Amino acid sequence: MAKNTGKTVCLNYVLDQLRTTDKVIAVTSIGVDGEKTDQVTKTEKPEVVLAKNTYFVTSEYYYRQRQLLSEICELSEETTSLGRLVTARVLQEGKVILAGPASTGRIRALIAQMQAMGVDLTIVDGALSRKSPASPSVTDGLILTTGMAMAPDLNTVVAKTKFVYQLTQLPEYETDESERMMQCDSGIYAVGEGTLHRLPVASPLLFAQYKDKLFSHGNTLFISGIVTDNMLEFFRGQANVKDIVLVVKDFTKIFVTPFVLHGFLQKGGRLMVLKRPNLLAMCINPTSPSGFKVTSEQLQEALGAVVDVPVYDVKKISEDN
Repeated sequence: MAKNTGKTVCLNYVLDQLRTTDKVIAVTSIGVDGEKTDQVTKTEKPEVVLAKNTYFVTSEYYYRQRQLLSEICELSEETTSLGRLVTARVLQEGKVILAGPASTGRIRALIAQMQAMGVDLTIVDGALSRKSPASPSVTDGLILTTGMAMAPDLNTVVAKTKFVYQLTQLPEYETDESERMMQCDSGIYAVGEGTLHRLPVASPLLFAQYKDKLFSHGNTLFISGIVTDNMLEFFRGQANVKDIVLVVKDFTKIFVTPFVLHGFLQKGGRLMVLKRPNLLAMCINPTSPSGFKVTSEQLQEALGAVVDVPVYDVKKISEDN
């Protein structure tokens, strides 16, 4: 949800818990994680600790800075701004900075590669404003981190977190065309009676110009790209808004504000997804680097009242144990 909400602490906790299993684990990041100091906020960060036999994928630049003993399993031909991607296995426990693939497609390929190498579970470390790894077409489960770094008051933190939670719980649209729709990279389609009609809309910004053609094949529309406030405002103003069903691939394609979404839904419009993510839990950080803080129990209780998933303060759990 924001920087300093405890994502790295959560990652380390999950990795530590997996030590007691016999699963083969791999880990990578779609951003950069494991640095001692945050490059944006200049605050101290927890480092990523990997156990023996864990596979990891990072850039050449950060691989050279590792503080562990490892063997290289593969060196990719793909070049990033930080060099090629290195896939390695830990021979002796230590610390590493993770900076893996930056694209959703490459993450998918990496997970498949890990499975082929005998890996049971691949963990993808996320990044602020990078929702794509949380797509159910990429990963099988999602842990969301949130906390007081988001805002100086508890009510705002809870409201913002609740909104993201609500996006993950949008109803699924059932259709036999689901797989075909997931493959669509662009365009707007009318969905009905087992058929998919691509509409002649050059851009979502030009909806008004194509108003007469938008509903020529029914009121259920599949938007293969992202949904924005402007789109919802347009559909909210239509006379047939109560009959309109907008379908997107998943919640990572939704970039709207709570006010606009609630306005669209209150008017009778519906927003649905092809695939709903498997939100496993929320992890919290009740303290902000700016000094704002509440007790762990206060934040857990407030969030527990508005979300239907477990809420953990893993740092407190670790300290208590």
